[in-house]
Amino acid sequence: MIWLTWRQMRAQTLWTAGLVVAAAVYLLFLAGDIREAYRINITDCTSACEDAAHTLAEQFGSGLLLIGLLLLAAPALIGAFWAAPLITRELETGTHRLVWNQSVTRARWLAVKLALVGGVSVLFTGALSLLLTWAAGPFDKVVDSRFEPLTFAARDLAPFGYALLAFTLGVVIGVLTRKTLVAMAVTLVVFVMFQLVMANVLRPQFAEPVTETIAWDDANTVGQIDSFGIGPQGAGVQGYTIPGAWVVSEYIVVHKADGTDVTAEDIEACDTVGGTPDDCMVDLGATFDVTYQPADRYWDFQWIEFGIAAVLSALLAGVAFWRIPRGLN
Repeated sequence: MIWLTWRQMRAQTLWTAGLVVAAAVYLLFLAGDIREAYRINITDCTSACEDAAHTLAEQFGSGLLLIGLLLLAAPALIGAFWAAPLITRELETGTHRLVWNQSVTRARWLAVKLALVGGVSVLFTGALSLLLTWAAGPFDKVVDSRFEPLTFAARDLAPFGYALLAFTLGVVIGVLTRKTLVAMAVTLVVFVMFQLVMANVLRPQFAEPVTETIAWDDANTVGQIDSFGIGPQGAGVQGYTIPGAWVVSEYIVVHKADGTDVTAEDIEACDTVGGTPDDCMVDLGATFDVTYQPADRYWDFQWIEFGIAAVLSALLAGVAFWRIPRGLN
């Protein structure tokens, strides 16, 4: 049964392995470039070292983002082109009857397919994930944006869970629809929807975020202000970042020492007196409340996301084992 499954999946496995090897070679070269840039801009830096993060982000940010997108797409493609046809192809051609008439039980037939083909798909995706995590290590250390949605889902444990879930999802949809093209399309749509829900709905709820009041004179010590100005909600900070943390707040209203909001009139008064905007905010005793997920929760979130995907995969596998002996003749 193992040999038969290998023969059936040999072509897909070989060309996918070729793509994985090509991606691995590219990541090895990229890792060398990132480490050389890290040495020049960080280790051996003697002047303008504060711009190192910006320099690395400009040099490698887009490339790593593209690789992350490809890694996010890999489980969906494996689920659609490997898992979905895995059962439907045999049901449409009738070859499953030949196996079932050779003293091979339906449960064993399905178990071998899930273990062998599913294991290979998880292995390929996981290997790329770990290689990307290693290659981008110096970049992630400096830029420190591991909680960014595309970065988080393409590093460490999360891709393992996504690969497992996409494969079992494709198999179950194939079992239920019994049509290859339908199963492939539905698998792609459902899995992409799951990724969007995970990133935008579930992941922010993994733990209660922390809310901290930050004084203006400490703002660029605790984190970094991207921009400050007057908006529809009043004077506020936009794009505030804390190293390694996931800042949930988008537009953060700034308050004066007495608790009232900073207004346009306050800023105009500051312009009249003179001085920098920072000096003005410090004189007003300005503070703002920022809500964020601390950096030390990163691995907790990775394990939670992997666990959710693994539990869903187990439930889907149970559906497949329940369905295969019923009605598939």
